[in-house]
Amino acid sequence: MNTPLTTRLNIRRPIIQGGLAYLARAELAAAVSNAGGLGQITATTLNGPHELEAEITRARSLTDKPFAVNLALGHRPIDDLLEVALNARIPVISLTGGNPAPYSERILASGAHLMVLVAGVRAARKAEALGASVVIGVGVEGGGHLGRDDIGTMVLTRRLVDAVNIPVVASGGIGDGRQFAAALALGAAGVEMGTRFVATQECIAHQLYKEALVAHDMQETAIIERSLGRPGRTLPSPHVTNILETEAKLSRSEDLLPLIRGELNYQAAVDGYLDEGFVWAGQVIGLIHDIPTVAELMDRMEDEAKQGCKALTDAWQGSS
Repeated sequence: MNTPLTTRLNIRRPIIQGGLAYLARAELAAAVSNAGGLGQITATTLNGPHELEAEITRARSLTDKPFAVNLALGHRPIDDLLEVALNARIPVISLTGGNPAPYSERILASGAHLMVLVAGVRAARKAEALGASVVIGVGVEGGGHLGRDDIGTMVLTRRLVDAVNIPVVASGGIGDGRQFAAALALGAAGVEMGTRFVATQECIAHQLYKEALVAHDMQETAIIERSLGRPGRTLPSPHVTNILETEAKLSRSEDLLPLIRGELNYQAAVDGYLDEGFVWAGQVIGLIHDIPTVAELMDRMEDEAKQGCKALTDAWQGSS
């Protein structure tokens, strides 16, 4: 496939793996890149710069294709992690969850592409002005932390395509080839997927988490942390119910923090203690019915996208 995204990032398929907290490790990133997309290692939930160095080395032992390092802003200082990624000559650095301005100049000076996750037009224009090569627009259907405007992926993607002159990647609730084709039809240069890549064999997520993504349906997700101004979509669990009940009656945001600490996310996502913690999941769970390899998933998506495009062409020709 050939889109502005594949050309700019030197990849074969315009599919990006999201920066999944605790889960976007070398094995998953390499599998996505080997299958023609852009894998990512998420740095901020690693145990410091030395572990990031080890993950980059591990990924390079598994693939000779480009991959990215993702840095989530606002959780901890990232300067030491960014320095590791830049020294390693990572070709793409993605920033999510905050203001990219303090870091954009260093990233661009290194020769790396800057990719920024946004949830609205204003942030996309700012990212472009800072020199970003790509913006990823995440709609409210997505898993994990979302924008506060509750804009759906279809509308947001179309608005971003009109708002900026750099490639736009559609994200949020995407998990199959027909949605992939729809995103391209909207003018996107590619798609990003998070939840769908959790339910793959190469992801280190616990098997119970993967099976829960298959078992639950799209209307069963819950949004937590609205009271903190950083809504995030999760799978249901007794602990998530506790979070929501606490949010409904809390008078101080500090009262919620013990319930949403990262260790509880890690223990649920990686160790499988789903009832005692929380895991992120988008509404795309309504389309997840299996746990394939990354290569199988991406081959299938390309076939489905081709079939979807052919169906549109046939319908158009049939109406003329």
